[in-house]
Amino acid sequence: MPRSAEQVRWDFVQEWLRKAEADRFAAEVLLGVNQTDYYAVAFHAQQAAEKWLKAFLVRYQIPFPKTHDIGYLLKLAAQADAALPQELADAELLTPFGVDFRYPGAEIVDRAMAAQAVAWATMVKDAVLARLQSYLAAGRPQ
Repeated sequence: MPRSAEQVRWDFVQEWLRKAEADRFAAEVLLGVNQTDYYAVAFHAQQAAEKWLKAFLVRYQIPFPKTHDIGYLLKLAAQADAALPQELADAELLTPFGVDFRYPGAEIVDRAMAAQAVAWATMVKDAVLARLQSYLAAGRPQ
């Protein structure tokens, strides 16, 4: 049986949330491992935040390009919730971890910086899930 547009949207939101949670889990696990460079923690934190924001955008049918720019995603999210960009302004600092820190020549990410990245990602998760709470609680459309 074909899915309705609402079911497709619901399923896609769920996929973004699942992927975001997997990145958050990876960041948390890697944060607990002694390393000289915690860039992978910061990368997964950025990825988690990006995916939570994309879940929000899908929920409100706000199109977005392929991008790792948290600030840009927040500007798009303002179409559905004007307070979100201001509330999550610090999360924009995650953007460089999505690309720049993954390549040679980037500064070392120490444990404190990585922990801050995870905190910012958690802030995004909490804000997005609070705004999606009633949508998610209603369950998959019939």
